Amino acid sequence: MGNKSALTAQDVADMLGVSKNTVYNMIKNDELVSYKVGRKIRFTEDEVKGFIKRSQTARQTTAELSPADGVQTNNGFVICGQDIILDVLSNYMRSYGISALRAYIGSYDGLTLLYKNRVNVASTHLWDCETDEYNVPYVKRLLPGTSSVVIHLTYRMQGLYVQKGNPKNIKNWEDLARDDITLLNREYGAGARVLLDENLKLLGIFGSSVKGYETEGKTHLAVASSVSSGKADVAVGIEKIAKQVDNIDFIPMKKERYDLVIKKEHINSNEIQTMMNIINSAAFKNEFASIGGYDTSDMGKIIAEV
Repeated sequence: MGNKSALTAQDVADMLGVSKNTVYNMIKNDELVSYKVGRKIRFTEDEVKGFIKRSQTARQTTAELSPADGVQTNNGFVICGQDIILDVLSNYMRSYGISALRAYIGSYDGLTLLYKNRVNVASTHLWDCETDEYNVPYVKRLLPGTSSVVIHLTYRMQGLYVQKGNPKNIKNWEDLARDDITLLNREYGAGARVLLDENLKLLGIFGSSVKGYETEGKTHLAVASSVSSGKADVAVGIEKIAKQVDNIDFIPMKKERYDLVIKKEHINSNEIQTMMNIINSAAFKNEFASIGGYDTSDMGKIIAEV
């Protein structure tokens, strides 16, 4: 990438997996610090890495919440989830005058917070092995007595992160129970962990028999980086992150559906209608159409009314 203290907007877009327009919006919203060389905008690599770290640890968000305490929705419009596509969505909403806040919490806990009225939108990518269906079975279980709408955002590929060259010759879920393999797991409630647990269940493998099962990483980037550095042999995550971390190979396992869930009673609110208009717009879809790891062909489609 050349001089690491003089990254271009395109360099930053490639690192973050977003479009150049999103990078410019981040500058406008004071989310990224840049400097000028003549008329050209440049960035330092340390600043971009700092932004990634802040995003992944939720230090940058205005709404930091946990399943236990949370932030009441009257403090702002809260979108719950960890993918950067939600950061871009919240930026768009703020440009329309809506105080869109972010909560960096996994799928299961996000649905719980939605049920408790502590967030307005929950993202989810939870696979149910009994129905081979994403998200809808969990919405039914975790939002009892609540009429909900499931809106599709993107398809992503989930799989296994292994070191470059796959030195342990890991091929499938069964290999994770081998004595010579150490897993780095995701936290309880994360979609990646649910995918792992559901597949172990189908194979009759208890998590307690998997070496490293109780050791957790909080993000896709964290677990991928640990595999890259040799601290673990394998982890579960999305394909897009594998392209951003050195010394990693990716073994695709399951195409997942990444959806948004809202309460049906709020569907005609200004905030939800604005969000729907954004994710159905050509401008928003084009942000991700050419980025590896996202399939936006059905973005904005209502999957189910539960």
